[in-house]
Amino acid sequence: ATGYVRIKGVNKQEARAATGMMISIDRTRMAIRDRMQAVLKDQPYSGVLIALAIGEQNAIPAAQWKTFWRTGTGHLMSISGLHITMVAALLYWLAFRIWARLPQLTARIPAQRVAAVVGAATALAYSLIAGFSVPTQRTFFMLLVVAIALTIGRGISASGILAFALFGVVLLDPWCVLAPGFWLSFGAVAMIFYVTAHRTGQLSALRAAFLTQIAVTLGLLPMTLALFQEVSVISPIANALAIPVVSWVVVPITLLGALLPAGLSDITLQLAHWVMSLTYECLSWLAAMPNAVWQSHAPAMWTVGLAMVGVVVVMMPRGLPMRWMGALALLPMFFVLPPAPKPGELWLTLLDVGQGLATVVRTATHTLVYDTGPKWNPDADSGNRIVVPYLRGEGIRSLDALVVTHDDEDHTGGARSVIDARSPGWVLTSVPKDRDYLANAKEVMQCEVGDGWRWDGVEFDVLHPTSIAYDETRKTNNMGCVIKITAPGGTVLMTADIEKLVEAELVNRAGSELKSDVLIVPHHGSKTSSTDALLDAVQPPLAVLPVGYRNRFRHPHPDVQSRYVARGIPIRRTDWEGAITLKFATDAIGRPSIESYRSQRQRYWTDMPQTQVAGEPGP
Repeated sequence: ATGYVRIKGVNKQEARAATGMMISIDRTRMAIRDRMQAVLKDQPYSGVLIALAIGEQNAIPAAQWKTFWRTGTGHLMSISGLHITMVAALLYWLAFRIWARLPQLTARIPAQRVAAVVGAATALAYSLIAGFSVPTQRTFFMLLVVAIALTIGRGISASGILAFALFGVVLLDPWCVLAPGFWLSFGAVAMIFYVTAHRTGQLSALRAAFLTQIAVTLGLLPMTLALFQEVSVISPIANALAIPVVSWVVVPITLLGALLPAGLSDITLQLAHWVMSLTYECLSWLAAMPNAVWQSHAPAMWTVGLAMVGVVVVMMPRGLPMRWMGALALLPMFFVLPPAPKPGELWLTLLDVGQGLATVVRTATHTLVYDTGPKWNPDADSGNRIVVPYLRGEGIRSLDALVVTHDDEDHTGGARSVIDARSPGWVLTSVPKDRDYLANAKEVMQCEVGDGWRWDGVEFDVLHPTSIAYDETRKTNNMGCVIKITAPGGTVLMTADIEKLVEAELVNRAGSELKSDVLIVPHHGSKTSSTDALLDAVQPPLAVLPVGYRNRFRHPHPDVQSRYVARGIPIRRTDWEGAITLKFATDAIGRPSIESYRSQRQRYWTDMPQTQVAGEPGP
């Protein structure tokens, strides 16, 4: 997490009068959106039709996105290259027919040239109305090359067209190469060109289209697994159904409805919505299949590269010898597993969830999640955006336990998502069991001092809260579930958001038992915690601070950091380093190896000075 945007009242900055072409385009898009919303009102698929008309996807509910994702049809819910090509081809054909009937004009300028210009202009206009996303940019540049070739009467190869489009898109926005959509968009088109280059006329149109869809799914498999660690198994079937219906029925009717005057537009948009509703019902049925989506770990990059080579070999034309050998190149991507702890080892990862806490604790055969980070809106939380993707990437398909330390949203925000996605065996918490985010938990147990368990030679001991604490009226922070983890290679004290009161109780009750090799800094470095007494009792050689970049609380407090500095305790911070992983090996007692996300994936735009004073807002 690199920052926050918070809205408080009306924005104080006054905008100057908006002028220019792009503003006019945005106003046109918004006018179309408002008009469609007025016609469709609260219809369930109005958001889909708006996305197909102007490329704005904000109104599509999360439940519908889930269905589209599980069926691999999400690419259809935006203005794609097929849609733009279809409209541009229609205008090309009309311009050609009209101009060809005017002999005097045709004698001066051939109809093909005029039609090419009209087609390219149509593609540009439609792309701008669609928001000029990467897929629309790619399509426009490809059609522009074709139009130029038709105008000057020269041929151009498919690879040349794609290369020109690639150059144009990157020239407009060099940062687009960081977006998954860039690679998937160009990868899909490249695969279509590749598999159809030597097979024109060999198959019926229907069969060729279906086989091409399978080829695209297989061709994008390495990239999809590398980016998302899951792929829709039913994608070829779902796309075979949805592509013709959406592209050739829903989109044309929707565009017609967006352009027609009131009255006529009502009828056409309602018709488009009815067709879309039938299509969605079919997709929902496919998405409900238990094995509709296959999940995998995050494959090593060398296995992804090898798999891409294998796909190219498999997709070679029939008759080439040893083509099947390409399939063998895909196997390492599935069977080379990510590293995992050995018996007796402890791996602990503090995820970068911004201002909050989410920690994944692993032993040889068990996994625990300690808090789940914040929730940002009803559809997005650190559980479904960070914790679950991390678990999926590590190949962790189920959880043994989940600890929800206390009832603050920066710790509980992702709990429902984690429970629904990974179904932990039990939940240990200090919060009331009737909280809605615990509704789907298998078993919920009260966190209380004296509880403990042992996994693979690693011990977990609950140090707080006491049974008496539940009978008192306390701040939620002071009900945090404190756990000490003891492995052969070292110890970690997990402190949640406890404050001075609980720190004093722990020191009085546990004393020297608090001593640990690593201290997870209490309450994100708040001035209400990390007392001298606690630090003297724990005596940690290392502290790890889960804190949000430029957080509104200005954590950590300078006084808190000065206490650590005075004792020579180094602090590793998630706002500076991203996710931080500590690995306690059995042969390096008290000296865990430390890995951070940003040190492993260094980018100049995430580089930060490490000498910043605590409490100052950072670069």
